[in-house]
Amino acid sequence: MSVVVVGGAGFLGRAVASALAAAGTRVVSVGRTPRPGVTAALDLARCPPEELAALLEAHHATAVVNAAGAVWTEDPETMRRANVAVVETIRDAAAALPWPVRVVQLGTVFEYAQPAPGRYLTELSPCEPASDYGRTKLRASEIVLAATRDGLLDGVVLRLTTCAGPGMPPSSLLGRVAGELRRAALTGVPARLRLAPLTAERDFVDLRDAVSAVSAAITAPVAGAVLNIGSGRAVAVRQVVRRLVEASGVPARVDEAEVAAGRSAGVPWLATRIGEAGRRLGWRPRHDVVSMVEAIWATVDPRASSWHRQAEEVT
Repeated sequence: MSVVVVGGAGFLGRAVASALAAAGTRVVSVGRTPRPGVTAALDLARCPPEELAALLEAHHATAVVNAAGAVWTEDPETMRRANVAVVETIRDAAAALPWPVRVVQLGTVFEYAQPAPGRYLTELSPCEPASDYGRTKLRASEIVLAATRDGLLDGVVLRLTTCAGPGMPPSSLLGRVAGELRRAALTGVPARLRLAPLTAERDFVDLRDAVSAVSAAITAPVAGAVLNIGSGRAVAVRQVVRRLVEASGVPARVDEAEVAAGRSAGVPWLATRIGEAGRRLGWRPRHDVVSMVEAIWATVDPRASSWHRQAEEVT
C-alpha cells in the first residue's frame, strides 16, 4: 500500500503516518508548509487539484487519509477553507486517477445534533450541527459520501469523539493542562490550573485507538459508510483532568471559570455507540482513561526527557 496522509504534521495525522510507516506501509505526509516529517508541502485549500493528483499518481497512492482541518476559530472562512475546500481538492484529485482511491475522511461527532444527556449518538442520529465547526465538517463528510455514490472515489467517514494522547496541541484542554504541569515540574512550584468549567461528560477516545481505527478503515470493505469512533462511554471531564494531575505527581490547584466557551460549550453530555465500527472494521478501543493520561504525561514529563537529564548532569 501507499497512503497519503493529509495534515500529516498535525496531532492525529502525525500519529497515523507514524503507525502506518511502522507497519511497513509507504507513507506520504502532506502539510501546508515544509516541516519535519512532511514529505510534500501543499496547501490543499488553495492549490489546484491537479497538483495533488500528480502527487498521488507519482506515489501510486492507494488511499488518502484526511486528518487536516480547523478545530476552532472565530473566522468562518478559515473554517470553510480548512474543512471543506481541502476535501473538494482531495475529491477532484482522486477522481482524476485511473484507479480507485480509498479516502478516509476523519469527521467529528459534532456533525450530529446535540444529544440529550444519556442518549447515545449512533450513525442514524440526526445531523444538525450547532457550530461552524460541525457544519463545515458535515459538509466535508457529505462531499466524500456523494463522491463515493458517484463512483469518483472509494470513501468512508469516521466520526471521532474527543481524541486525546501524546502531542495534543496546547489549545486543547488536556494539552494545556499537561503543559502547565510540565512547567510546574521544571520550576518546582505547584501548578495553578485556571480552566473552563469541567462539568461536562465526554466520550474520550485514546489516540492509539483512533489510529488503529483509521488503519483498519484504509482496507476494510466499508465504502460509503459512516462509522462512529469513540470509547463508547461518557466520562466526567473533571475526572480526566484529575487523573492527569495524579499521573504527573505534580501538586496542582484547579480553578474553574463560571462560564464555558469553545466549540463544545453548552453540550453537557456526549457519548457514542461504537458497535457498527466493531462489526464493520473488526475494531474496538483497548485503552482506558488512566492509560490515556499516562501516555500523555509520559511524553511531556521533564524527568523522563533526555535533555533534562543531560542538563542535570551538566549542572
